[in-house]
Amino acid sequence: MKAVAGLGNPGGKYAGTRHNIGFEALDALAAKLLGAGSYKSAFGALTCRADFEGEDLLLMKPQTFMNLSGQSVGEALRYYKIPPSDLIVIHDDMDLPLGSIRIRASGGDGGHNGVASVISHLGASDFIRIKIGIGRPDPRLDPSDYVLSRFLPEERDEAAQAAVRAAEAALAVLSEGLTRAMNQFN
Repeated sequence: MKAVAGLGNPGGKYAGTRHNIGFEALDALAAKLLGAGSYKSAFGALTCRADFEGEDLLLMKPQTFMNLSGQSVGEALRYYKIPPSDLIVIHDDMDLPLGSIRIRASGGDGGHNGVASVISHLGASDFIRIKIGIGRPDPRLDPSDYVLSRFLPEERDEAAQAAVRAAEAALAVLSEGLTRAMNQFN
C-alpha cells in the first residue's frame, strides 16, 4: 500500500485559498482514480482508497489544519504500516512561480509548516513531495495572510490546471517511477 496526502485547511472558510491547492490536487487525483472520490473520516483526515495499476492507495486530506498535518498522516501510516518512502505529499510552495510543479525525492521542510509537521510525526523526511507553485507575495504582505488568501480571478484557471497536473505527477511517480516523473514534470 502507498499513500498520497494533499495538504490544506478544513472548512469552507479556506476553500479556494492558496494553502489549499494540495486538497484540490488530491480531489483531482481521486476523480481520476474513482470518478468521484467518496471520502470517509479516519485518522483525523478525509480518506478514500483506490486501486491504481494493482497498487492499493490511501488518499488523505488531513483535517487537523495545515500546521498539524503530520498528526493524521503519521497515524494513518503507522496503522497501515506504510513506510515514509511510500508516501507522496502534495502541497503549496511560495518559492515556485504560480502554476509550476516540482517533484522532490526527499529533503527538509523548506519553511512549510505542514511539511515540517509531517516530518516531525514520521520521524523521517524520505517521502516524495509534489510542490505546486502559488507565487511569491508582495514583500509588504505577510506570507501567512498570502497563503490564506484566495487566488485572484486571473490566477484561478492556472491554479486549477496546476492541481490537475500535480495529480498527474502523482500518478506518474506511481506508474513510471520518481526519476521519469521528475524529468516529465520538473
